[in-house]
Amino acid sequence: MSDRKRFLPISKQDMAERGWSECDIILITGDAYVDHPSYGAAMIGRVLEDASYKVGIIAQPDWRKNDDFLALGRPRLFFGISAGNLDSMVSNYTASKKPRRVDSFAPAGHSGLRPNRASIVYSSKIKGLFPGVPVVLGGPEASLRRLAHFDYWEESVRRSMLVDAKADILVYGMGETQILEIARRLAAVSSLLSFPQALGGNPEPGSPIKTFGDDKKGIGQLFDNIRGTAVIRRNTEGCEGAVQIPSYEEVAADKEKFNEAFRLMYGEADPIRGKPVVQKHGNRYVIQQPPAFPLTAPELDHYYDLPFARAWHPVYAKLGGVPGFETVRFSITSHRGCSAECNFCSLYAHQGRMIQSRSKESILKEVRTLAALKDFKGTITDIGGPTANLYGATCEMWENSGACKTKQCMMPKKCPSLKLGYEKSMELWKEVMAIPKVKHLFIQSGLRYDLLVEKESDAYLEALCRSHVSGQLKVAPEHASDATLKQMNKPPFKVYERFAERFKTMTRKAGKEQYLVNYFVSAHPGSTDADARELAAYLEAHGMHPEQVQDFMPLPMTVSTCMYYTGKNPLTGEAVPVAKTYKEREAQRLMIQPKRFGQRITYNGQRKGGALTVNRRPLRSGGDYDTV
Repeated sequence: MSDRKRFLPISKQDMAERGWSECDIILITGDAYVDHPSYGAAMIGRVLEDASYKVGIIAQPDWRKNDDFLALGRPRLFFGISAGNLDSMVSNYTASKKPRRVDSFAPAGHSGLRPNRASIVYSSKIKGLFPGVPVVLGGPEASLRRLAHFDYWEESVRRSMLVDAKADILVYGMGETQILEIARRLAAVSSLLSFPQALGGNPEPGSPIKTFGDDKKGIGQLFDNIRGTAVIRRNTEGCEGAVQIPSYEEVAADKEKFNEAFRLMYGEADPIRGKPVVQKHGNRYVIQQPPAFPLTAPELDHYYDLPFARAWHPVYAKLGGVPGFETVRFSITSHRGCSAECNFCSLYAHQGRMIQSRSKESILKEVRTLAALKDFKGTITDIGGPTANLYGATCEMWENSGACKTKQCMMPKKCPSLKLGYEKSMELWKEVMAIPKVKHLFIQSGLRYDLLVEKESDAYLEALCRSHVSGQLKVAPEHASDATLKQMNKPPFKVYERFAERFKTMTRKAGKEQYLVNYFVSAHPGSTDADARELAAYLEAHGMHPEQVQDFMPLPMTVSTCMYYTGKNPLTGEAVPVAKTYKEREAQRLMIQPKRFGQRITYNGQRKGGALTVNRRPLRSGGDYDTV
């Protein structure tokens, strides 16, 4: 088999070698084509291929020309469009709105290979070149912009991306179940003579072109009631029992209405108890169905066992490869979902609160696959997910009742009904280390430290520190101010300090020298200058000079972004101070990382009321700084 045949087709030559005259489905992605399960286009492509569809990939097309979009011709069923693994604005710009110099999802890390708001740009291009062919939006960019949302880069409220892209249906969440159902429905009617134009056939000159966005029976209703999707309709027929939230026009004009819309939508983000959500945009309605049901372990196992090449496409070899792939080349996804609900995180809206774990046997099989690769050096760099120590977690409520609407799984402390899978994890680690050629297994995807402070976690933490930390362990205390942590929906800082002591104790017990890599967030809503000084004081008092500090970036459809935009917590109505201007945000970052900005911070006196006196002095000559 030629090296290219290990991948999905990217050219008509690839199609010809397979004996194809056309593709059933063409996927367009803003990322380079890496055939690995952690890349959304590759996963969706393989899932569709497994269902016997002919799938082609167009990766990072040049949107200023037509050629790349025409490379595979017209698909029989539909185009699937995604900006890639990240929102294109996040890929293209930093939190300070400066263009990024590196795009790790592009060949050799080159920036500028995807447009801003890529989903809209790609969809517009396809609509012009292939009129009548259905367009399906997916990926995190579309998923988190499926309803009216605040856009940080424009500092304004934008319409649902489904409206702006003029797509026929939007898939939110991970997407395997939804895309298979969409393909099944289109394939079922593709031979019906009554809708050849709507299915991508060649219309007669001058004849009207129907699309699936038209509100007509047999066309407009073809995509109705698919969980985990959103569509546009001219009426709300069939939406009895749906939750109608304030319209786009209302939320764009009134911040109270914006928070009301978010609060109502947030309450329905559950696959078991959630209801459809309807939001009016002008004279049309965006209708969001409840989230797709969580995948079962056998379903997850099957998808991760598909024949991925586990490499970037050969066309990138001469370009230097795709740097983002290096971080996942020898890592394994063990589960999806996160029960934590940090206010700044969008996982609740994309992967959901319920943990979906693969079986031990499936993960071990993938380890053996990796160990058999010729470039495997003996190290599995990670087995984890959004939160590594939630693998195997369960709750008796999830299957029948969904995640609780009136309380959270981990705040203000872990719910007794949430059962952690620590025994499963330790058993898995032990069996991984018994596989020939595996010398090391490290856990690097981050841990929820507040689940590692009670006695029930002793064995897990001890095993982790003894054998599965690569010298450094990633955790995210985020801040030292309890006022700020409250608005982040994170536990009080004393919980982190307790964990840090336990980690130190377990590390010493293992006879090793290991360190915590702490992630902090600057200028999160709720953080005042006094809160930033409190964090700076803690860091200086403990001799910590963190490199991992991230300026808060408001992402669509998060609680924290609502706070940033409206100045209020949408769930409680509490007023929240917000550092919005560049100068305000920079000031907090400077306090936390003074050396990075060419300054020295000295501290006078003792800690009183959780803070120390701070004096700022320049390291270089020139410039004066006031006492803070």
